[in-house]
Amino acid sequence: MGTRVTALSVVVVMTAGLASSATFAQTAAEAAPAEPYAVPRTSWGDPDLQGVWDYRTITPMERRPELGDRAYYTEDEVAQLEGRAARRMDKPPDKDTPVGLVHAEYLTDPGRFVDESHRTSLIVDPPNGRMPPLTAAAQERQAATRGAAGVSGAAPARAGGRADSYTDRTLLERCITRGSAGAPLPTLYNNNIRITQAPGYAAIVNEMVHETRLVPLDGSAFGNVKSYNGESRGHWDGDTLVVETRNFNGKAPYRGAGVNLHLTERYTRVGADRIDFKVTFEDDTQWTQPWTAEYSMRTGEGELYEYACHEGNYGLRNILENARDEERKAAGAAR
Repeated sequence: MGTRVTALSVVVVMTAGLASSATFAQTAAEAAPAEPYAVPRTSWGDPDLQGVWDYRTITPMERRPELGDRAYYTEDEVAQLEGRAARRMDKPPDKDTPVGLVHAEYLTDPGRFVDESHRTSLIVDPPNGRMPPLTAAAQERQAATRGAAGVSGAAPARAGGRADSYTDRTLLERCITRGSAGAPLPTLYNNNIRITQAPGYAAIVNEMVHETRLVPLDGSAFGNVKSYNGESRGHWDGDTLVVETRNFNGKAPYRGAGVNLHLTERYTRVGADRIDFKVTFEDDTQWTQPWTAEYSMRTGEGELYEYACHEGNYGLRNILENARDEERKAAGAAR
């Protein structure tokens, strides 16, 4: 009897030891850091960033003033913001909406989610999450632009801006350029880019207005040709694609920054379905200091469709036609 008890005791002790070892192994596995992401490579050895990338987000570019220095949303705030975005995107048309009328709200797609960082702004520098102050010269230019916005001789400004000619309308309305200095900045819709690579080059296609930037990676110097979206040169900083852009012609200024703007973008693939993106704007004739925005891009939902802006650009003609109708009505009423 004593021998049987002793044997049973040994079995129990051994079983307990095995259980403890299994628990320890499981705990150790859970505590072990995840393997670092191995960035895929192209056939010629560069980090592979190719594909369609979606950068929609409801995180604002600038932090709301009432949030002060608070850099991150709480989990409850994230849930509230994303809940409101979902309701906005999914709600059916108002019952009083005429049949066949497409409301502009249903033509936009700004996204449903706060950026993965849960920051309260896309701007990370300055630390207050807001654009730096304008320089004195920029403030003067801004005031002069506002004063001349509707001037035609001594005529007052028209609601919605001048419409004497197509040249009075924005470059975006005229399907020439989006006017974001080429950077993929979140907007109301078409928040996708496509990156394509070849030995010594990268091409970045913006879905909005379908602009393509061809970025040499061969160390070549900047030239002297100026364009709407400037001239880009790129290089690799480890696994990060760094794209610098200058030589803007000033005809499509971003928030007032034009010929003196220097743009630096950084694209880092951190997962199979994610790129971390950072962009810095520098123009000491416009802002008192450089500023930087940062956010994540995710794998796109599919291929980019052609942005057939000119083919479908009835808005520009309608703006000019309605302006002429208003002028004829005003002239008739004055008789």
